[in-house]
Amino acid sequence: MTMDFSKNAEERPEPSKADVKGNIPRWLQGTLLRNGPGIFSVGDTSYDHWFDGMAIMHSFNFKDGEVTHRSRFLRSDTYKANMAANRIVVSEMGTMAYPDPSKNFIFKAITFLNHTVPDFTDNGASNFIKYGNDYFATSETNYIRKIDPVTLETQDKVDYLKYLPVNLASSHPHYDKEGNAYNMGTSIAEKGKTKYLLFKVPAVAEKDKGKNVPVLKNAEVVCSIPCRSLLTPSYYHSFGMTDNYFVFIEQPLKLDILKMATAYMRGVNWASCMKYCPDESTLIHLIDRRTGKEVETKYYTGSMVVYHHVNAYEDDGHVVFDVIAYKDKGLYDMFFLSKLNTNTHDDAYSKPGYKRFALPIHSDKGIAVGEDLVKLKYTTASAVKEKEGKLLCQAEVLCEGFELPRINYDFNGKKHRFVYGSGVEDSALSQMVAKLDTETKERVYWSEENCWPSEPVFIPRPNGESEDDGVVLATVVNPGKPGFIVVLDGRTFKEVGRAYINAELQNGVHGFFIPQGN
Repeated sequence: MTMDFSKNAEERPEPSKADVKGNIPRWLQGTLLRNGPGIFSVGDTSYDHWFDGMAIMHSFNFKDGEVTHRSRFLRSDTYKANMAANRIVVSEMGTMAYPDPSKNFIFKAITFLNHTVPDFTDNGASNFIKYGNDYFATSETNYIRKIDPVTLETQDKVDYLKYLPVNLASSHPHYDKEGNAYNMGTSIAEKGKTKYLLFKVPAVAEKDKGKNVPVLKNAEVVCSIPCRSLLTPSYYHSFGMTDNYFVFIEQPLKLDILKMATAYMRGVNWASCMKYCPDESTLIHLIDRRTGKEVETKYYTGSMVVYHHVNAYEDDGHVVFDVIAYKDKGLYDMFFLSKLNTNTHDDAYSKPGYKRFALPIHSDKGIAVGEDLVKLKYTTASAVKEKEGKLLCQAEVLCEGFELPRINYDFNGKKHRFVYGSGVEDSALSQMVAKLDTETKERVYWSEENCWPSEPVFIPRPNGESEDDGVVLATVVNPGKPGFIVVLDGRTFKEVGRAYINAELQNGVHGFFIPQGN
């Protein structure tokens, strides 16, 4: 059976016990949250792009070898407005909507040009973020929605702009051992400058425990990076973090702010205002976490498009970081529903490549032009000194056809060996779960006929003996049949159990595991 990607989901807010086959480890205690688009049409109107669909959240609670499932639509302001009008009235990245189709061109121009930067949706259908003790559904706009991680009920709407000057923000933060969260946002044309901000959301302080203090009230900017172009900031989806550094890639995939500001008036979607400049280089920013300043050495590489960082770590005077990279921006275009539902492939789409870069932290002024400064023996990544003192970085390609990477997060910022992800061979959609050994370059897979697994999430076994001692969880869509969640042994990658859900599942985007007691 083929997949209908534009089919509206049904929510199941009441907890339902799943039918477990095999043996789910009893040490696995906690809740896997999954987020993604679930409503694609309202009344006679439909979204054009899969990422635009209104969010549906799923939770899978693991306790004593059993699994309980529930799902609920995110009751965002976007959801409420669309449902009240019985049509799509709030614009998304790939779908421009008009609240009143009877209004003429002049009305559109006057109403929209009152805003230099458009007011974005709060349809957080990409991921979940933990700030303090609170959980939020998020996309990449300035709005996040607090949710109850147990019932999945929608709670407060939070605007980053009330606390930080960011119009856009990543949905892939990092966390340290103390519970502090670090994230990135783009500040557009504030006081005549466009910049990227790295900010910290501290863990809840003792003095604030039990009080209703807004979690972003104590957020602080750690670092500010000027954008190389005032009106065309780089698009980014994630970043890297080690114990002492942040890694930010300023890539030639850009948002044209002037075009975005007039998109509504011109009757085009915001995605059409994103441009890829293949003749431009990619800048790699290495920021010292202690000082908030960029290191003296300047790094760059050829043009590429990166959505997901895998991990970054420090080794013998280098910062090594792994990313999933593309040669073009075709990935986004692959998810227009007209292409997904007809299985139409874009010739411009390139397979994702797992790339490893190595950045020598200190560039000795006595080093000769043309010399490779990378001294690590286990990678072919290079950083060659150029006349201006900049380092031209070339990556080692570990493999191709690998996306949605996840590691044992206990190794985030540390040297890792194993990465779990989606195997993508002949399309942008995953039909297998993969485990990559970065040392041997070997990959092993789990797949099943007519099944579409989600991004895998690795859960370490308490007091585990090795980096891959744990389980990998992936939700699986089986069109026309009940979906299930598969549990794989992290080391052998063999299936140890699965839990059939009394409902059809949807392809999601990202997931977040909450250990019991957190």
